[in-house]
Amino acid sequence: LQKKHMPFLRFRAMDAQKIATQSTPLVDELSELLGTPAEYFTLEVVASTFIKDGAITNGFPVVEITWFDRGAEKQQLTANIITKHVAEMGYPEVDTVFMLIERSKYYENGTALG
Repeated sequence: LQKKHMPFLRFRAMDAQKIATQSTPLVDELSELLGTPAEYFTLEVVASTFIKDGAITNGFPVVEITWFDRGAEKQQLTANIITKHVAEMGYPEVDTVFMLIERSKYYENGTALG
């Protein structure tokens, strides 16, 4: 049985509990837009220490999405959905970064998808 774990969403400089609270509506909306089952999504909160001008700071909210290319329109709509849900978590600003993976470079249990 193959498991799907795409897309990956990694959250930085954001509270894990706030993300957990918003995770179901966020994934449900993305799932509908992308035609990808909700159980294929992986959400991760990355614990990071941010430093600026010699001091530790809170950092700036960033969501990094690693996925297979779905075209510019779906990418824009995905960024809009993420921005909306992150704002509902109490973060009025967020950077969204897309990292594209080629199917031939993604392996599930040793088997390439492309």
